[in-house]
Amino acid sequence: MLPSIFGENLFDTFFDDAFDTDFFRRHMPAAPKHVNGLMKTDVKESDQGFQLSIDLPGYKKDEVQIAADGGYLTITAAHNSDEKEEGEVGKFIRRERYSGSCRRSFYIGEDVKPEDVKAKFEDGILTLRIPKVEPQLPEQTTKYIAIE
Repeated sequence: MLPSIFGENLFDTFFDDAFDTDFFRRHMPAAPKHVNGLMKTDVKESDQGFQLSIDLPGYKKDEVQIAADGGYLTITAAHNSDEKEEGEVGKFIRRERYSGSCRRSFYIGEDVKPEDVKAKFEDGILTLRIPKVEPQLPEQTTKYIAIE
């Protein structure tokens, strides 16, 4: 049992078996046990900028959106596994596919332009390259007031 600062809930394993009955297995929606474990990210810094490697297993390229607004880079991934196949025979007793969405934001600063961020999606990993940009300080325009 690990404290919650290590990414696990202290009481997860304690309560896991308490509700493990056939009723709950049949009637509760199936979802990954640790949905908050989605979008695990590695951030690497170099002289040129930052590289983010984000795990998005099971997602396709067209299910992922990246937006930049107000100095924040937001990655959203939405997946729906309730698609029906044409001519499908039979019915499912249980489906254990994840349907839903997840979102994560990173502060990149207001000086980074969205067109400078490069994105690549391959084998369930979204790789973002964000350049380092020196923040532009506002010009000091001190105005003096004449003394009479």
